[in-house]
Amino acid sequence: MENELYIRELINRLARLDATTAWQGDLNPTQTAVLNYLARANRFSRSPSHVAEYLGSTRGTVSQTCKSLVQKGYVTEQRSQADKRTVTFELTEKGSLATDAPRLMSMAISKLDQRSKSGLAASLETLLRGLLKENGGRAFGICNQCRHFAPRQTGGHCALLSEDLLAEETFMICHEQSAA
Repeated sequence: MENELYIRELINRLARLDATTAWQGDLNPTQTAVLNYLARANRFSRSPSHVAEYLGSTRGTVSQTCKSLVQKGYVTEQRSQADKRTVTFELTEKGSLATDAPRLMSMAISKLDQRSKSGLAASLETLLRGLLKENGGRAFGICNQCRHFAPRQTGGHCALLSEDLLAEETFMICHEQSAA
């Protein structure tokens, strides 16, 4: 039990230290987390409810955060033509630049050897899947690792949504992803 508590403390401390570096300019850590998610999410996964589910936050918090990001010029709001109640968000150039800012955690991870990075990533993914399973959460995942994904010469195709995908979208996070 002691080892489990120590690992949990390490993960929490790393997360808190990483969050302190997420204060950049006029952005707070929650806004930075939303921007980072939007930068990695495909066009089907950029609604406030998807962001909230991925970050483990409330829809209200994410909605207010997104409104703030719109006002600050980091994202634009897109209303669905089919359903005017449906909103998605797109990064602006300012938003993209903010997600490219160097972070201390990323720099520290980059100093690990490849074997350590692979082992750490595999262990954390296993831990995340276990927590999500216990909590009834959705895994989210990379599009091209989904059972609904079919590669195409110019990108891919999502059989679940019956949508063609651009090449760059095949490497993005999707809320509908189901492991192959």
